[in-house]
Amino acid sequence: MATLEFWFDFGSNYSYLSAMRIEALAREKKVQVIWKPFLLGVVFKALGWETSPFILQKLKGDYTWRDMARQCEKYALPWQQPSSFPRTALLPMRVALVGADQGWIAPFARRMMTLNFATDRDIDNIEAVSEVLEELGLDARAILALALTPDNKLRLRRQTEQAQALHLFGAPSFISDGELFWGNDRLDDALAHAAASA
Repeated sequence: MATLEFWFDFGSNYSYLSAMRIEALAREKKVQVIWKPFLLGVVFKALGWETSPFILQKLKGDYTWRDMARQCEKYALPWQQPSSFPRTALLPMRVALVGADQGWIAPFARRMMTLNFATDRDIDNIEAVSEVLEELGLDARAILALALTPDNKLRLRRQTEQAQALHLFGAPSFISDGELFWGNDRLDDALAHAAASA
């Protein structure tokens, strides 16, 4: 089956647009999505940015929030501009790695993204993550314990290093057969490339 790597960060607003749509679109193309959480802030710092370019460049930021409102209306997605941006999401990213192993990363990611970008909730805490895990019928206590092991923490760092080795510079990013596609507006192209490469 064709595969597409989906590199994302829970703090990335454009990753929200892709995370909410990618599984349904991939099913239509018979493409398997490989969810790859990584720490976008680490990548930005390596590029010399202390925060999101949407904060560093006010005009770009102002445009982005208007664009997000339009895109969410287009895709019929709920939207509320975060009162804190970019939100840290270290804990949910670590939990997402466990979800990738256990097969529930997609619904977990959609719910965490919704908390951040539709209900303006802080997501980098045990309460929010546990709430989402329990909604999915999962053992929050056991999963959090696994997510917080030294091995899993190291794994997220290694996955972020892999993103840098692949020359990723933003999120969402998609990799199909070694080809990089960047941005929510390239999701359809990335899926088409993956389907054609099968």
